[in-house]
Amino acid sequence: MEDEALQLRGIQAGDAAAFGAWMGEAERPVRLALARYCEQVDVEAVLQEAFLRVWQVAPRFVPDGQPHALLRFAVRTARNAALTELRRARPTVDLQAVLAEVEDREAFRPEPPDPLLRAALLRCRDQLPAQPAAALQQRLGSAGREPDVALAARLSMRLNTFLQNVTRARKLLRDCLARAGITLEGGVSP
Repeated sequence: MEDEALQLRGIQAGDAAAFGAWMGEAERPVRLALARYCEQVDVEAVLQEAFLRVWQVAPRFVPDGQPHALLRFAVRTARNAALTELRRARPTVDLQAVLAEVEDREAFRPEPPDPLLRAALLRCRDQLPAQPAAALQQRLGSAGREPDVALAARLSMRLNTFLQNVTRARKLLRDCLARAGITLEGGVSP
């Protein structure tokens, strides 16, 4: 713990070598903390951003007395940076364009459902584990009319658990459909 305090004092004094040594030890745990975001964000960019923020804040950083205070701060900073990137990456919807399309009834004619696709979806849905299936059913059943918090409460789940189950269900469905030769991006694969 004394070594950690000495290292922190060096970092706070602007010692780049001390920060580099600490960063060499901290990189793996911080990278592991970002593993859940690796499919949605550029982890390398987030990692660099997090370490830059830690370096900038280090002179004002006050440890809480618990071991690895700066590392825990770095993990929290990295997760926050990843969440910021996730929010930034979400596509924005042009509400005016959507309303114009809905108002033009001639242009808004959905195609009839594909019976083979529907059968594959039902088959894959029936293979889902209980919790992801229940979360997905709640989400689909509400058709966006209820917030996820209410849907999670109905299943006696925490919101985070509910969202994880929905995400897991979507991934399992996508994988099942892919095994059946159906891709969501481009229709049926050869």
